[in-house]
Amino acid sequence: MPTTRITRFALVNCYLVPENDGLTLIDTTLKGAGKTILAAAERLRAPIVRIALTHGHVDHVGAVDELAHALPQAEVLISARDARPLAGDMSTDPGEPSGKLKGGWPKVATTPSRLLQPGDTVGSLEVHAAPGHTPGQVAFYDPRDGTLYCGDAYSTLGGVATSAKANPVFPLPVLATWDKPTALETAKALRALDPRALAPGHGKVVDAPGAKMDEAIAKASG
Repeated sequence: MPTTRITRFALVNCYLVPENDGLTLIDTTLKGAGKTILAAAERLRAPIVRIALTHGHVDHVGAVDELAHALPQAEVLISARDARPLAGDMSTDPGEPSGKLKGGWPKVATTPSRLLQPGDTVGSLEVHAAPGHTPGQVAFYDPRDGTLYCGDAYSTLGGVATSAKANPVFPLPVLATWDKPTALETAKALRALDPRALAPGHGKVVDAPGAKMDEAIAKASG
């Protein structure tokens, strides 16, 4: 069973990733998307057993409460660092860039089942640190097929771009980025994984993305 991409308003993605025990949902898009996501899982005839969030912005966690209510057995997973702003703590840690957290951070009633750290696994997916857009953003890499679910570390609307430099066609990820130098270092680290497919929070999945990721890094480095 291939991964299913669900897009809201042609702008925001979430993904249903097949596992032996059901489906891992990566991100939830916007509030009100729960019924659409549940219907997609029903068509696949597989249960959503875990909800893995790349970061805490409203366009990625918007439907988490409605889904957690509908799926009380499903795990809800987010990085330990991005769980804090969702709980109202907008402070930065010693040693972190001191810039103000940007983007929309909604109030979420759902308590995460597990707080993720880089190096963890979520089903078959590897958890990789991807800070910059938010302090605790993570990416999920699927070693089975080489797909990198990169959150907002990259976007592909109007071309592959990092969240370190604005893409004139779709600048929103950069406008919501907490620290651009950190985001650029993340883009480089994720490129080193040499993914066979790049699955972003915004835009279509790009196959064989290496050269385009290199171009995006070069533009952000200039």
